[in-house]
Amino acid sequence: MSTDTNNNVRSRSENRSKRKKTNIILNGLIILVIALIVFVSYSIFKTKDDNNAEKQNNTNTAKTEETAASGDTAAQTDDDKASNTDDAEEDSTEQKDGDEVITDGGSDSNVIKTIENSSWESVGTAQTGEHTATYSEGVDWNEQVKALAYGTGIDESNMTVWFLGNNNHDPNKSIGTVSTKDKSQKYRVYIEWVDGSGWKPTKVEEIKDLNIR
Repeated sequence: MSTDTNNNVRSRSENRSKRKKTNIILNGLIILVIALIVFVSYSIFKTKDDNNAEKQNNTNTAKTEETAASGDTAAQTDDDKASNTDDAEEDSTEQKDGDEVITDGGSDSNVIKTIENSSWESVGTAQTGEHTATYSEGVDWNEQVKALAYGTGIDESNMTVWFLGNNNHDPNKSIGTVSTKDKSQKYRVYIEWVDGSGWKPTKVEEIKDLNIR
């Protein structure tokens, strides 16, 4: 009887020990599974976050590069505009010296440059009474030639008058074509009559061909 009792006690003790070990193993497996689930979930979300961050960085980089490119283009456009404006101003006006303004071109394709000077004055006159322009040798003719020489800066003794006549049917305006005797300087000169003061130049055009008036 005693022996059977001992055996039963031992058997129950062994069974409890086995169950305890089994429970420990099962609990360990459960913990391991939970840990694996947590790790896998973390890895998935981490990968998504990294991908989103990379996409965001790429987007920001692209926007930054686009902004920089736009800035460069705008700066280049401003530079081009400024350069074109400077070129246009340089082309239209070569020189302004005091009251004298020199511009490229003129009234036609034969003109190299145009000279205007607000300080030009009348050359004086010996004529009295009502003025009538004369395009033949005489006092009025000589005073017109003097105005042509004054406007061009050519000495009368070195100047050849190729043409002198009325300008646009205005009795107080004339136009003349002159050159130095060696033809190195050729000009078309516009003059007008000022009552009591004589003829004065209003515009001088340097020209290429003397045969075109």
